[in-house]
Amino acid sequence: MKLKKLKLTALFISALMGLTACTPAIDNGLTRSPQEHLTVPDASGNTAQNGTAPEGGLSDGSTSGNTTPEESTADGTDGTETGQTPDSFDSSENTGVTGFSEDILAQANSILSSMTLEQKVGQMFLARCPETDAAAQASAYSLGGYVLFARDFDNKTEEQVIADIQSYQDSSSIPMFIAVDEEGGTVVRVSSNPQLRPYPFWSPQELFAEGGMELIQSDAEDKSILLKNLGINLNLAPVCDVSTNASDYMYARSFGQPASETSEYVSTVVAAMNAQGMGSALKHFPGYGNNTDTHEGIARDSRPYETFTESDFLPFEAGISQNATAVLVSHNIVECVDSEHPASLSPQIHDILRNDLGFDGIIMTDDLAMEAITQYTDGQSAAVAAVLAGNDMLCCTDFTTQIPAVIDAVNAGTISQERIDQSVLRILASKIELGIIA
Repeated sequence: MKLKKLKLTALFISALMGLTACTPAIDNGLTRSPQEHLTVPDASGNTAQNGTAPEGGLSDGSTSGNTTPEESTADGTDGTETGQTPDSFDSSENTGVTGFSEDILAQANSILSSMTLEQKVGQMFLARCPETDAAAQASAYSLGGYVLFARDFDNKTEEQVIADIQSYQDSSSIPMFIAVDEEGGTVVRVSSNPQLRPYPFWSPQELFAEGGMELIQSDAEDKSILLKNLGINLNLAPVCDVSTNASDYMYARSFGQPASETSEYVSTVVAAMNAQGMGSALKHFPGYGNNTDTHEGIARDSRPYETFTESDFLPFEAGISQNATAVLVSHNIVECVDSEHPASLSPQIHDILRNDLGFDGIIMTDDLAMEAITQYTDGQSAAVAAVLAGNDMLCCTDFTTQIPAVIDAVNAGTISQERIDQSVLRILASKIELGIIA
């Protein structure tokens, strides 16, 4: 089913001046030796020789705000003038949210009806996990989730990682998404730590060359099992971008094949993740193409729209047909659709995803702290613009600034309460569907 087009006013344009997002994917420089052989565990945990083991690790670093909002208390309640408890949510109303069972929507509506504005807005943020006080901040801001990077796993044992993640969940009144970019190949946050896995996960291209779709499927299963055992419930994968040119920025992270083959890859991976109860995120909509790195600046995509309908959209449609949890939108400016705004801030791009491709799940931004956004906005209104464009969740490092900005925009009437409720309902329903909320 398809959602009605969001009706955005000129307020959107005035809000399009500020953003911060998920940190860049970092090439870990993994290498392999033809003489070394890789032991690839199957879904049961057994191992077999399947090639050679890449070596190396991945690290990242960033800063994160550590302040606590005065508007919200640690138990999620409010007692200030900004804390608003909405009227009971009428589940009989047409919320515009489809794709979930009636029972799941009823449960999500029940939770939503008792939430404050601060709690709702907090649920819309998939925040970069702070280096300190992460559990306290998850509680104070009612965060929808944390995205973890290599620094959150470096030199830690399995027991330490599990304890860290459990502390975040224990502090949250609504269970969190715990997300990670574990694509395989150059982007491995968890398996770069040899205490968590003897060798990093292979890239999609390496897997396919070694064992075809059968190895792609078993790898997706193994990956999901490992992540779930640690407490991670959302893998920001698979990469759906069509790239066949080795000189493209996205090539190494892609399947490296044309649209039809990439679609089969995406369908296989999402189905395997679903079978293990692992959330997925198709990225980077509407398709990255041969564009430059948006971690470092603005990228303009001048390809004709037919390229998207005949190629780039196809892997996303394949993942959507397999009931992917989320679609992550890039920061590329796709000129044939919207020549002014990055895709993540474009209502037209979101309209295509909802109405033309029929996606019912969570739409999320790529990291709002990436240079393609910070160069485009003034750093204050990025999250507001992203919500107005139609995103349900915002990947964000600077959540201590962006959450209050969204709350203020709702109180000022720039963002409607209905717009917030719609996104939070999808988030809650997705968490229920994945078993994150019992």
